[in-house]
Amino acid sequence: MAVQKSRVSPSRRGQRRSHDALKGPTLSVEQTTGETHRRHHISADGHYRGKKILSTRQDD
Repeated sequence: MAVQKSRVSPSRRGQRRSHDALKGPTLSVEQTTGETHRRHHISADGHYRGKKILSTRQDD
């Protein structure tokens, strides 16, 4: 059976999962349209890194 070398105080035990909090997604602003989108994803109007990647219904 494993035996600890020294006592762990309650405050130290509470710090164990302090880094597991959820963070919001990282957002980026499109260069050409100024639209906000998730990093490494195309924007809603089909732009990615300043270029038109997908044609949307608005373009037709």
